[in-house]
Amino acid sequence: MDIRPGALDDLASVLADQRISQSGRLAVAISGGSGTRLRERLSAALPGADWFEVGGGTIDDAVRLADKMKSGRYDAVVGLGGGKVIDCAKYSAARIGLPMVAVATNLSHDGICSPVSILDNDAGRGSYGVPMPIALLIDLAVIREAPIRFVRSGIGDAVSNISAVADWELSHRVNGEKVDGLAAAMARQAGEAVLRHPGGCGDDGFLTVLSEGLVLSGIAMSIAGHTRPSSGACHEISHALDLLYPRRAASHGEQVGIGAAFAMHLRGDHDSSRIMADALRRHGLPVLAQEIGFDDEEFVRAVEFAPETRPGRYTILEHLDLSPEQIKDAYADYAASVTG
Repeated sequence: MDIRPGALDDLASVLADQRISQSGRLAVAISGGSGTRLRERLSAALPGADWFEVGGGTIDDAVRLADKMKSGRYDAVVGLGGGKVIDCAKYSAARIGLPMVAVATNLSHDGICSPVSILDNDAGRGSYGVPMPIALLIDLAVIREAPIRFVRSGIGDAVSNISAVADWELSHRVNGEKVDGLAAAMARQAGEAVLRHPGGCGDDGFLTVLSEGLVLSGIAMSIAGHTRPSSGACHEISHALDLLYPRRAASHGEQVGIGAAFAMHLRGDHDSSRIMADALRRHGLPVLAQEIGFDDEEFVRAVEFAPETRPGRYTILEHLDLSPEQIKDAYADYAASVTG
């Protein structure tokens, strides 16, 4: 793992020094936008690489990418870009049996180092199990060039770990679900580090902590063997918004951030809910549904529908089993608490 300003310029030497690709035979997946500019910047340093443009973030795109790559004799696949590119590269690398290196150009979510690829399919969106990247490189100078909304989204995803682990522990107390202590500790501390850090989105110190937090979240999921360390009621609410209002959904991190703060309120931990909402607001993230374009009734409907997005997963939503009227009252209380 290499997280620092200027790391991208050393990509070739990092891959060679770590014995990932001494021959330089690499299949590099990029997007059509920023990826093209990065190719121009890196192509001279990677003379043995073949470059593949990722069409989008669907399962079909990932399969097509694998089909294109499988004819070459590559040492590894490099996913160079944002979440869609990295998810497609992870899936494609798994399909053709090669190690994958993630080179993240934004910090929008914890998928940069997770054992999961989130890809659109005919039914909406699916999670596909894949091996974790063998290496990760994040150039903080490149991160600062990306739109700030990507950093903000990553903040929401990291902070939501705190709520997700609380849901996991609730399921252990009520249903006896096994909790992996190491995975839970890693995910929770990753969220707490981001939550408590005094820096801002343009500060290298804060961006390093956020990068490390997102990586630790991915490792925690790999240790646990599932997404429990980073996905609870917060993500169920986000999935519900995606499914019910697909053309209006906000960024993943914005949605799970609101979902996490609201879930903490539902647990009766109003102090933690306010601390979380204050931190999200300080970084420019929304804390109310109306701030991402949903009225109260739409948000209530999403919370009611949320448990259906993950059948078998037990969170505070399943535990309380609130009626629409009770959700409405709870959300009104939450809104008054975090804006008072």
